[in-house]
Amino acid sequence: MNWDHYIHQFEHYLKLERSFSPNSVEAYIHDVIKLKQFVEISNLQIDPLTISTKHIQDFIVYINELGMTAHSQARMLSGIKAFYKFLLYEEWIDQDPTALIEGPKLGRKLPDTLNLLEIEQLFSAIDHSTPEGSRNRAMLETLYSSGLRVSELINLRLSNLYQDIGFIRVIGKGSKERLVPIGREALKYVSIYVEEVRCHISIKKGFEDHIFLNRRGAALTRVMVFTIIKNLARKIGLNKKISPHTFRHSFATHLIEGGADLRAVQEMLGHESITTTEIYTHLDRDYLKQVIQEFHPRS
Repeated sequence: MNWDHYIHQFEHYLKLERSFSPNSVEAYIHDVIKLKQFVEISNLQIDPLTISTKHIQDFIVYINELGMTAHSQARMLSGIKAFYKFLLYEEWIDQDPTALIEGPKLGRKLPDTLNLLEIEQLFSAIDHSTPEGSRNRAMLETLYSSGLRVSELINLRLSNLYQDIGFIRVIGKGSKERLVPIGREALKYVSIYVEEVRCHISIKKGFEDHIFLNRRGAALTRVMVFTIIKNLARKIGLNKKISPHTFRHSFATHLIEGGADLRAVQEMLGHESITTTEIYTHLDRDYLKQVIQEFHPRS
């Protein structure tokens, strides 16, 4: 018997014995499938009956590192706890590995994420009639579309933009490279900026290949990107402490909560593995692009 068998039995239990609504059943199954995916990408040769408390704890750390909010983590843990209560009820296990695991403290301060409406409001607050506005829209669309770190954004090169296939080549931590899909909306605004604004800037030597430039023709600084985002948040009265990393957290959270595979999100964020085995899972480019198109709100 494997994960799919137990998940299937759990689904029957929720539908027939608990009479849960279709949406509730789907949410519970979604939570358990995420745990299954974590086991697979961690190369753990275990099934639901042999998983340990330590494995569950590692999973919670994993989804936290991906940027999921405390509420999302707590909801996902609740679904997994229900699954193990079911296995205990059916006497397939005699000890619940989730019994001693507490959910994240919902009152503690964790990085904020933005919902889709807030992202739309931030984008709408940008003055597109100015050269800086065109650049800022392209930057923020890229941050949210591809989940980049701010350092990766300001160092993005024209030579690393592959518009024909909808990918960008990103130089991440430790000079590691990865290919990341970029959505249609982000590509549209990057093209507008490059073709209508950037071409009129007097570019300083050494910055000819940088996509995003300041008005003096040099690369933007991290501080400048932070300032742009904070000013936009203030403009729309957003009562959240946000930064460039907020867009990265939002990117990951929206994909995961929309049903995207953990392995794909891990690859796009440029995480090696945060488990002790330090696994790095490489996925097919077409599959990564499909994940963006299926699960990203702006695709």
